[in-house]
Amino acid sequence: MEKYYQEILLNKPLVSVIILNWNGKNFLKDCFSSLKNQTYPKLEIILVDNGSTDDSIEFVTKNFKEVKIIENKKNLGFSAGNNKGILSGKGKYFFILNNDTKVDKYCIERLIESIEKDNKIGMSAPKILSLRNPKLIDSVGLNILSDGMARGRARMEIDKGQYNQIEEILLPSGCAALYRKKMLDEIGLFDEDFFAYCEDVDLGLRGRWAGWKAILVPSAIVYHYYSGTTKDYSDFKVFLVERNHFWVVLKNFPLKLILLLPFFTMKRYLFLIYGTLTKQGPVSKFKSSKLRLFFILIKAYASTLKGLPEMIKKRRGIQKNRKLTNKEIYNLLKKHALEISEITLKN
Repeated sequence: MEKYYQEILLNKPLVSVIILNWNGKNFLKDCFSSLKNQTYPKLEIILVDNGSTDDSIEFVTKNFKEVKIIENKKNLGFSAGNNKGILSGKGKYFFILNNDTKVDKYCIERLIESIEKDNKIGMSAPKILSLRNPKLIDSVGLNILSDGMARGRARMEIDKGQYNQIEEILLPSGCAALYRKKMLDEIGLFDEDFFAYCEDVDLGLRGRWAGWKAILVPSAIVYHYYSGTTKDYSDFKVFLVERNHFWVVLKNFPLKLILLLPFFTMKRYLFLIYGTLTKQGPVSKFKSSKLRLFFILIKAYASTLKGLPEMIKKRRGIQKNRKLTNKEIYNLLKKHALEISEITLKN
């Protein structure tokens, strides 16, 4: 009997779990304990620490000796940090997971069971629920606006089982996403120019251009403490999101949508102004002055333009190796489109 189970174990694909950390010690016990409790038998767990100063590394070294630790001397951001973890991993699959999460014990088992059924599935998403209120959905994949802004699908909806079927999605959230190594070998890793935010959208769209599928596996559940280790609406986050969503469009959208980008952006700004006046949405939560917000946006535009030649170069590489037509990508974006009010008037 023991030999039988050893053979089953040998036949299971290795999953490399990548946990990026920056001063998130308070979350690590719950996160790593939940990973230790997984029913899936073949895991390697890698902590990538981005220069923490809160004794995170000492805590993990003492309490979770099975975890491989990569120490960065400074904060390399989400993209470069996770890339270091991926490059050091040996798995057939990579499970990218935020440190401010807890994972249901069946999560990885069910993700692997589903993705192994179709070798064209390159990405899968668990159902992510709020750790603060598990009745609320954090995301079941990501949807996207015509100007490249993305948001968790069904975010803040009450979970009534309405997303309990395995289904195609546009792409998974980088909070908790399973990626097939073969896909990453083909399309590349997270774009390190992004530093943080929107890099999961970029990676997912590159995967879709290359013909890879993405699915939701709702029986795989992750609980997420949203923005647990970052401020909700910091100046730096606003700058990165505003710059990076333009880069997502320039790299990945059909030309027709790129030409309409100024119109879509102006429409979003009008909704944001309305949100400011009515105290709704993310702008109403911005702590700095509105004048400061204006200068942050100007800085983001300048950085967008500075990176334009490099983004065009990357776009050419994506288009050279694409498997889908412009129409197919356009239809995917349309099918998984956000209502503009979702991203401008909701928290």
